Parts: sequence; structure tokens; C-alpha cells
Amino acid sequence: MEAKAVEKYIRISPRKVKYVVDMIKTKPIEDAIDILSFTPKGAAVVVKKAIQSAVANATENYKMKEEDLYITKILVNEGPTLKRFKPRARGRATRIRKRTTHLSVYVSDGKGKEVKDGAKGKS
Repeated sequence: MEAKAVEKYIRISPRKVKYVVDMIKTKPIEDAIDILSFTPKGAAVVVKKAIQSAVANATENYKMKEEDLYITKILVNEGPTLKRFKPRARGRATRIRKRTTHLSVYVSDGKGKEVKDGAKGKS
């Protein structure tokens, strides 16, 4: 069984979030939360909140034990970009792109039947 949590429209660029996510991929939940608690990046707070939300979904909705959970996958996708303009010399303007991120966290206890994409219909 797998539970998930989705955070959308995070006002941090996806590149910055990916640096934090790469540190905690496929870790047990306790280790991931400890790593994020001591990571001095702004994205660590958002990723930690998403993981805690996924854990709460797993324990409340699917009755999984929190100590058995681990992160199966984390997806960091680019959201819509806010376009702003900054005045420059000689009456010109420069575009400023304020990027957003969509973050999806999947946690599992490893006990449920999970079908791989390539395993469908093959024997």
C-alpha cells in the first residue's frame, strides 16, 4: 500500500528543491526527517512538511505503522512561472522569472502488492 501527499505552487525553484530531495530519496522516514531538520536550505522546510503530511495520510487513512514507513519516490515538477519586469537603463525592461514547484511524496510500508509498469501481462 502506498500513501501520498502533494504540495503545489511552492514559491521555490525546482532546481533548489531537487538538491534537498536528492539527499533523502529512499530513506526511512525517521532518517529523512532528521536530515531535513539539520539542513540549512529553505526548501528543507517545505519537503519536511510534505513528508509529514504523507506519513499522516498513511497512518490515518491506511492504518500503516509510522516506524515501518519509508519514502518510495519523490517527484519534483516545475509549476507555472510568474513573469515580472524590472526597469533597466534607457527605458528598457528585463524579464524576471519567479519559478514555482509541484512536489509529490509517496511513502510505503513495503507490505502491499505493487505492480511494476513493465510487469503487466508478462510471465
